Amino acid sequence: MNDRQQRDDALAAEYALGTLSGLARLRFARRLHTEPELAASVARWQTLLAGLDSQLAPITPPEKVWKKITLSLPEKPVVQAKRSYAGWMVAASIAAIALIVQLVLQPATLSPLTVLSDTQHREQWVVSADNKLKQLSLTPLHPIAVASSNSLELWLIPAGKTPISLGLLNSNTATAIALNDRELTGTGIIAISLEPQGGSPTGQPTGPVLYSGQL
Repeated sequence: MNDRQQRDDALAAEYALGTLSGLARLRFARRLHTEPELAASVARWQTLLAGLDSQLAPITPPEKVWKKITLSLPEKPVVQAKRSYAGWMVAASIAAIALIVQLVLQPATLSPLTVLSDTQHREQWVVSADNKLKQLSLTPLHPIAVASSNSLELWLIPAGKTPISLGLLNSNTATAIALNDRELTGTGIIAISLEPQGGSPTGQPTGPVLYSGQL
């Protein structure tokens, strides 16, 4: 990834998180209409960040907090709309702080590693990994219909070696994969095959490879 791509990826992350604002956000939004790769980058970040708020337990502020907010606002009736806006701003600030805390306190920060595409070269899965390459997260960009008699199985195919099963995948939501003693180093391919329910009976891919990407 060159410097421009790194900058664009950082901007895509800020855009997805909502921290890119003003003219910078408008300029970036215009680029999305003409740069498909940039739009795909935003989609990947939106998918990666989507699960963060589901892990946050809702917290009801104490009654005294709202009383202090009310007392600090002008009491003229004409500013009722401003009060509502101020309350919204407080709620938004609390949500932003909670999201930042969640990002900081995550035990293992995952970064995008590669994207798996189908046979039509359409990006379908985002593969993320922690900095020690001991944990993977597979996130589908689009819901995938898989028959109850089948399972999606993830494979690591090191260069010049036989495929190694990394486990089964959920077709609709992100799946966490612990690598344990299986090292994710060097060159190779990560692939997803369609297998019988419960996974390959032979320990090697038996069904068609639906998605793959270069490691």
